[in-house]
Amino acid sequence: MALRLTLKPNERILINGCVVRNADRRQMIVIENQADIVREADLLKEDEERTPVKEVYFFIQTALLEPSTRKKLVSIIQRKLGALAPVFHDEMAGHIFEAAAHVSSADFYKAMRTLRPLIEYEEKLFKMIREKNTATAAE
Repeated sequence: MALRLTLKPNERILINGCVVRNADRRQMIVIENQADIVREADLLKEDEERTPVKEVYFFIQTALLEPSTRKKLVSIIQRKLGALAPVFHDEMAGHIFEAAAHVSSADFYKAMRTLRPLIEYEEKLFKMIREKNTATAAE
């Protein structure tokens, strides 16, 4: 089954390690065979805060971008996902189990996409903790 991607103006994607940049208009491309594809927007930036979920995400991202590391990283990723599962409630833990299934089938992009809601949830939790600590320190 073909993969259809709609690219925003000047958006970059990586296809099998090759960086492709869209022109100045919205375009659709169709990938007709299996390829390692990731949008630039889905990659962690170097200056982003490191958190437990982002650490796992980074390992999955590395496995996607560097096929030579996959064999070594899969067991590390699965172990880290397993350690995260009991930390989150059932709904969020479901994302972890789904990501683990995608990693097992070597679909690293889907694993990354599955963890995005968990990253957002984790960011909210850390924000609440920081706000509480700030309020406590002000007392």
